[in-house]
Amino acid sequence: MAVLAICLLGPAVATADPQPDQEVKAAYLARLAPFVVWPPSLFAGPSVPLTLCIQGGDPFGPVLDRMTAGQGVGSHPIIVRRIERLDADSGCQIAYLGGSPAQSQAAALKAVDGKPVLTVTDGDGEGGGKGIVHFVLISGRVRFEIDAGRADQSGLSISSKLLALASDVKR
Repeated sequence: MAVLAICLLGPAVATADPQPDQEVKAAYLARLAPFVVWPPSLFAGPSVPLTLCIQGGDPFGPVLDRMTAGQGVGSHPIIVRRIERLDADSGCQIAYLGGSPAQSQAAALKAVDGKPVLTVTDGDGEGGGKGIVHFVLISGRVRFEIDAGRADQSGLSISSKLLALASDVKR
């Protein structure tokens, strides 16, 4: 399990950033994709990019861009897009929901409920709900919870290796 944690985080979290928690979260975001299986029909072709969207507030900035540069899942390169509103036609396979005046976190979750989008949330989850992956701080360390039941409803399969690293798994 420690080896998987090192693969997920790797050396990317060792840089000097004034907000180390955000850098750890960015590292997790950049490395979630290989542990998720999307429906084969989702990609129009073998080299179509896997799109990681940041909806609303972007706490990661260029750090996430650097961490995903040159990364891919199979033949799908990972690209990062920043959007104000998320909907079923946004083309996002992974969506970090920061919320914005244009669309709350709860509205973004509802917009893709049941769609093959790996939603990722942060914070206390009150009022906004929680995504399939939800970042939490435990003893000062960034961890994550996974809602495997919601992933199944969305047509996503999450690797048992990633589930084993989660601080909590909801079925």
